[in-house]
Amino acid sequence: MSPSGALALDRALAVFGALALDAAFGEPPDRLHPVAWIGAWIERGRSWALQGGRATQLARGAVVALVVPATAALIVHAIARAAAPSALASAAVGAVLLKPTFAVRALGEAALRVRDALEAGDLAAARRALGSLCSRDPRGLDGGELAAAAIESVAENTSDSVVAPLAYFAAFGLPGAAFYRAANTIDAMMGYHGELEWAGKAGARLDDLLNLVPARLTALLLVCAGAVLGEDARRGLAVWRRDGGKTESPNAGRPMAAMAGVLGLRLAKRGAYALGDDVDRPVGSTDIARAWRVARLASMGAALLAASFPGAVACLRGAGG
Repeated sequence: MSPSGALALDRALAVFGALALDAAFGEPPDRLHPVAWIGAWIERGRSWALQGGRATQLARGAVVALVVPATAALIVHAIARAAAPSALASAAVGAVLLKPTFAVRALGEAALRVRDALEAGDLAAARRALGSLCSRDPRGLDGGELAAAAIESVAENTSDSVVAPLAYFAAFGLPGAAFYRAANTIDAMMGYHGELEWAGKAGARLDDLLNLVPARLTALLLVCAGAVLGEDARRGLAVWRRDGGKTESPNAGRPMAAMAGVLGLRLAKRGAYALGDDVDRPVGSTDIARAWRVARLASMGAALLAASFPGAVACLRGAGG
């Protein structure tokens, strides 16, 4: 087998192995989770970056935004390289290292916890469950708003937690997936207004840049998944084009708008945005399950693309040669 063919096979085995680990076990405990370790690095970097005035915080935040992802990528590269001489070890290590960069099962479980709480009429439990999906303050949200927030978060996290890391793995291997996951975690921990405005600015802008393509790819995958599942793909495309730029983030609105259109819903955040067409019914708990079916199929599509991309590149190079 040619080197490019061996690489393509190795990448495909890593994707399918990681998917199997995710389906079987979900997320490892924090003490064993590399993303939790990265979070500990970021906490230290955040405390360091918050020292000094605005210019100092901006500079220190930029150091954190570059050093932490680069370190994660280098560590993963070193481990993968050590396993490379053995095909079996390489495939196993690839799956184990790739799995922590994405989360399909955990996303579905978090979404369905909100659904189950709403169906039980327990708004307090639904508000608590929403915290696993997003950082939005759930206090004061009614049942429809909680369901809408859960659906928006499912769409956005399909991009951040599944499609983007798999896309960077397809393009740049394990170091690419690790770099993305670390950068996205920095944004989640430091990319806020207020006290972290300047220390987190570089990380937030890096995350925006890294998600430009994956967010739009996610929107397309959601529309395609909706078409397969009998949802309204045409409206999904139309709402994506019309409303995708209405959120403060340059990226988050793309998959959220696509999901709103596909499901025929209006997803709104008070005082911020409204995505989708006016409909004659509120968003409900059953819509969360619909959103998760679409997101799950889109996630599987992303995995297939990630697994096949290196092979397709190898075939094109062979045809060109």
